Amino acid sequence: MIFEEHIRVEDLNVYYGREQALKSVNLEIPKKMITVIIGPSGCGKTTLLKSFNRLLDLQEEVRYSGKIIVDGENVLSSEVEITQIRKKMGLLSQKPCSLPMSIYDNVAYGPRIHGIRRKRELNRIVEHYLSEVGLWEEVKSRLNEPAGRLSIGQQQRLSLARGLAVEPEIILGDEPTSALDPISSKRIEEKFLELKNSYTIVIVTHILRQARRLADYVIFLYLGEVVEAGAAKEIFENPKEELTREYIKGIIS
Repeated sequence: MIFEEHIRVEDLNVYYGREQALKSVNLEIPKKMITVIIGPSGCGKTTLLKSFNRLLDLQEEVRYSGKIIVDGENVLSSEVEITQIRKKMGLLSQKPCSLPMSIYDNVAYGPRIHGIRRKRELNRIVEHYLSEVGLWEEVKSRLNEPAGRLSIGQQQRLSLARGLAVEPEIILGDEPTSALDPISSKRIEEKFLELKNSYTIVIVTHILRQARRLADYVIFLYLGEVVEAGAAKEIFENPKEELTREYIKGIIS
């Protein structure tokens, strides 16, 4: 599979105290495609995802070594500006996380932090990104209402709009539909498929059916190691490794 690289991982090791969560991970993640990370629970999927934007730094006793190169910069370097790294990579978590403020202010929050103050520009941003996630028509008459009044599915789309409003290059999703009903999950999946034309998307999921629907590229992790990575069609239809075959068949889980 030929692709333009956006993220390169070189010999990444991550430890929680004495426990090693990731072991000598080496990867290349393609630009403007959907990469899906699969593997059993506890295999290091979320650890890998959160290492990309340094969210692991928020946990106690975390140590890491190696490199993660994004746009030519090692994001694990002590010299990088972590705020800018996180601006570049928005994270959509498992449970919707609307801020305790209005729908409008949820979307305007990031742009305001980054210096945008003009009401006209904020209005444009809010409408644009709510439209981008298919939420504008549903909430345009309710923008000043608390975001917590939205349904769970709507709150997840609002979280996505809030992340997009700071204009990231990369969208990270940590099982982003696991708390949603089937209709809301379908909407989020459809939105990812549209957004990959403009963003690099990396998603963790434990649902193989979802991985098949979304993935252009697949990474299979097992016990903290990369067993196999490649084009989704190759991984799902003709995996090279026995462990991958067993996982896809449901023999191991």
